[in-house]
Amino acid sequence: MGAPKFVDSIEAAVDLVLDTVEGDIVLGIPLGVGKPNPFVNALYRRLRDDPSRRLRIVTALSLQKPVGKTDIERHFLEPLVARVFEDYPDLDYVVDLRAGRLPSNVEVREFFMKTGDYLGNATAQQNYISTNYTFVARDMAVQGMNVIAQAVAARGTGDTMRLSLSSNPDVSAEIIERVHASGRKVMTVGVVNQKMPFMPNGAEVDPGLFDLVVTDPRGTHAVFAPPNNKVSFADYAIGLHASSFVVDGGTLQIGIGSLGDAIAQALIVRDRHGSEYRRILESLTGGDLSGRETGRFDTGLYGCSEMFVNGFLKLIEAGIVRREVYADAVLQRLLNEGRIADATVRPQTLAALLEAGRVRAPLDARDLAFLQRFGVLRAEVRLDGSDLVCGERRCSADLRDAAALDTVCTAMLGPRLLGGVFMHGGFFIGPRDFYERLRTMPPQELAKIDMTRIDFINQLYGDDELKRQQRRRARFMNTTMVVTLLGAAASDALENGQVVSGVGGQYNFVAMSHALPDARLVMMLRSTHATKQGLTSSIVWSYGNVTIPRHLRDIVVTEYGVADLRGQSDGEVVKRLIAVADSRFQDELVHQAQAHGKLEAGYVVPERHRRNLPQTLEDQLQPWAAAGLLPEFPFGTDLTDDEIRIVRALKKLKHASEHPAELLQMTLKSLWEGREAPRPYLERLGLADAHGLRDLLVRRLLANNL
Repeated sequence: MGAPKFVDSIEAAVDLVLDTVEGDIVLGIPLGVGKPNPFVNALYRRLRDDPSRRLRIVTALSLQKPVGKTDIERHFLEPLVARVFEDYPDLDYVVDLRAGRLPSNVEVREFFMKTGDYLGNATAQQNYISTNYTFVARDMAVQGMNVIAQAVAARGTGDTMRLSLSSNPDVSAEIIERVHASGRKVMTVGVVNQKMPFMPNGAEVDPGLFDLVVTDPRGTHAVFAPPNNKVSFADYAIGLHASSFVVDGGTLQIGIGSLGDAIAQALIVRDRHGSEYRRILESLTGGDLSGRETGRFDTGLYGCSEMFVNGFLKLIEAGIVRREVYADAVLQRLLNEGRIADATVRPQTLAALLEAGRVRAPLDARDLAFLQRFGVLRAEVRLDGSDLVCGERRCSADLRDAAALDTVCTAMLGPRLLGGVFMHGGFFIGPRDFYERLRTMPPQELAKIDMTRIDFINQLYGDDELKRQQRRRARFMNTTMVVTLLGAAASDALENGQVVSGVGGQYNFVAMSHALPDARLVMMLRSTHATKQGLTSSIVWSYGNVTIPRHLRDIVVTEYGVADLRGQSDGEVVKRLIAVADSRFQDELVHQAQAHGKLEAGYVVPERHRRNLPQTLEDQLQPWAAAGLLPEFPFGTDLTDDEIRIVRALKKLKHASEHPAELLQMTLKSLWEGREAPRPYLERLGLADAHGLRDLLVRRLLANNL
């Protein structure tokens, strides 16, 4: 690792890349918020205007500020986007790709897309790379990558400068290793963004990781910060069910969005309002809480998730995610078994390590380094020949000697184990206050969060024993779009092959849930989804695309309950999934399963599952929402109260526009009642001075739906 070249101009950095790398450019950039947008834009523009050289961009989750599809949406979004996303610069290649004007000499290959944004975009669909997250570094490296660029956080200047890969230590280092190992050259560019949180531990790197470090102030801009989504009653019901499988002292993985927030809030309610939590859960289960976990988190949880999201941060702040793990398999096992009671260093701590053979007697330099690394012995302890020395105290390094052991335990033990981490993440994304909290978190707290490589988080291979000891009682919470009656899940694409998002790390966590003896997979989905053809069941007989095959089925959760499928026969799987389907679709599902010989003739859905309807759910949860335990935005929102009201109304209008009968009924009601929306709302939507028939009708529809 040599000394990097520091460049204070983005354009100069682009010049250096183009002068150093001959021929076509294959650019690798991280997924999500780790992209150095100003540098990427400068390079893209330069090559867009130079058709003699080609540019291939290999990445994932390219983010763009929200853009309205109608005049009303654009009027509404403009001030909101300016306030929330501040000076975040959109990626020019994203704008051109979505507009269908990507130049012929530029190609974009993504392995994970922003959900739904590229449906129908032939260029994006054809260039999508389907891969598991743990294979991303391998599959990016085979693209012929010769330039890697990443946004980094920085501390210090000159010789004292340290860099942090911040949100994305996930794959960059592994890609660099793989490309170098293949004998190829890759030019690495780190672009300093002073607004990126400086994450320590695995994310902190020497500047020498990069060939170029760009310090241009134009590289600094707001981090992409999507506002928190509203958590619906269906989301809360799913989150409540899922939360009841989380075991105190265990491990947790969750994702982004309203379901992740619902799980986090449910866990907080469970910890702080135990009796209310049980009553809510009883209302959803008909009083049957067998097999569910409802107690407080006396030991706490360890977070291990490719996505470090706002829900995890709230669980950390609530003191629920606090179970520390250590980067040594024997030490971790002794803690798990209770042979080391806790993080407080006692004579028993040293005795347990000696008994387990993790350190030897007499201690040598390696043993001392281990004991000091984890805080068992004080940093000032040193070896002097065959003796341990600490200040004025000296004793034999052979701790089989009772007097030596007594001296060490009296004068040389540290106060507390060091190096404990309660959150491992691969990348992060969240609202504005999420990033601000990371930027201002006290160092001793931030040190408990380790952003690290995805090949550590998403699989057991490599350091197998350590990972197994750390990830005890793991609960892997994943979201899917469709589940078949035989237990397969479709999470990434439609039946016709159109990619909605991507596989990401879902398969990795599913595989881990079966490989770890005390782990469970919780696959979550809303029981229905709206299409232009109307309401559709998300539980179906069969589906033309599968992300998770049925032999890996485990726990499936909808808003109407839990289907525990592990080890069950096909017939029983069918029955359990129909029991958590929306009741409006249950009869058809029964008919299809019977027609294919997977359900006995004459089977009738039990009466207790025949009221799986949205109104039933609302009746069950509305009292708890009114009591403040299940708020629409449990972790706050960047939207004002007025904006929330407008969004609700616009969503109703959009839904009605896709269903003619509903739109006609809504129109007649609006004309009959003749309500008017508040003038500030009309001004916000560009409707204040509307005179045309269409705009006047929209004003009435808006007013009627506020």
